[in-house]
Amino acid sequence: MTQTAESSASPGKQMLSEQVYARLRDAIMRGDYAPGTALKPQDLAREQGVSLAVVREALVRVVGDGLADRLHNRGFAVPAYSDQRWQEIAEARRTIEPVILRMSIERGDVDWEARVRAAHHRLVRTPAYEPDERKYYSEAWSEAHRRFHRTLLEGCENPVLLETFDRLWTASELARRWSAHRNPDRDGADEHRRLEAAALARDVDTAAAILVRHVGLTVTGLTDSVHPESGQDIT
Repeated sequence: MTQTAESSASPGKQMLSEQVYARLRDAIMRGDYAPGTALKPQDLAREQGVSLAVVREALVRVVGDGLADRLHNRGFAVPAYSDQRWQEIAEARRTIEPVILRMSIERGDVDWEARVRAAHHRLVRTPAYEPDERKYYSEAWSEAHRRFHRTLLEGCENPVLLETFDRLWTASELARRWSAHRNPDRDGADEHRRLEAAALARDVDTAAAILVRHVGLTVTGLTDSVHPESGQDIT
């Protein structure tokens, strides 16, 4: 589709922008672009066969997801390992999520317990990797992983706090993937098992402590002197 055609058909342009956004987001999450890589609109437009306007619209959305930076010179780039945002997001999660978890454990009823058990069971039983692929976690596992963490907190019965969790989870997604790839020996399954057990035992102090450490290990993994490649997630 030409630029003239795009500009004369806004629904078509919107669809193109959505497609470019989805492809770019997936590529960053897969690790196709190394941390700190420049995202040049002209190159992306040529590769995707669309106009600069479509690419820039998609890039703005990726920036909004926290998966890219908008630079002072109007360029774009994938965040770096050393980006302060990862420390800030981790600090926010370590501060907020244990508080929500305490509320959830105190308020959650037997139905909440059943949902936590079911979410953990689904996480354990969902294949972590795509068939014949050991580099990236499957989308099904990633969703089961997010669902488990959110279900733990849903007993708080406060939608505003849960919205805060949703925003922080999305913002930290890329850091989780990079961290796990740099620390393949981390036993995330055991961390999840102990977190579930403490929550269902109504041991608020232990559950909160496990969660704080669980979240902290992700950012620690970005600063450890491990081979700097990107690609998977865990926390």
